Amino acid sequence: MNRFECDQCGNCFSQESRLKIHKRTHSREKPFECDQCGKCFSQANTLKELTKTHSGEKPFECDQCGKCFSHAGNLKLNKRTHSGEKPFECDQCIKCFSQANTLKKHQRTHSIEKPFECEQCGKCFSRESHLKLHKRTHSGEKPFECDHECVF
Repeated sequence: MNRFECDQCGNCFSQESRLKIHKRTHSREKPFECDQCGKCFSQANTLKELTKTHSGEKPFECDQCGKCFSHAGNLKLNKRTHSGEKPFECDQCIKCFSQANTLKKHQRTHSIEKPFECEQCGKCFSRESHLKLHKRTHSGEKPFECDHECVF
């Protein structure tokens, strides 16, 4: 079996075409451009997936609820809502999640990582949504209105 090695990072591939695609991660080359929105991609299949979004094509249908999706991955996530499958487990507290990105957000609660900083006061948050809520303390924004005759 031939091995094609990346001269920049040492990753090896069984096909030269895979190495060529990989090298675009180093060069940041994105030769595939969407003629509808101008977004560019390093791989042709990623552009093909985007065109489904523009066309409204949703070929992946859930056999349990009938919802249709443009991407197979979204159908897979939807099926987890029916099955209750949560394959991503936190190694610190054994909480489980249906999506890897949700696990990643959760893991910040166990660390000191707080990548979202308020430009006005410097306070940092582990989640972008928490920063967004905090910013209201500076702006005075109150997006919710009470339906009752409250004095608040």
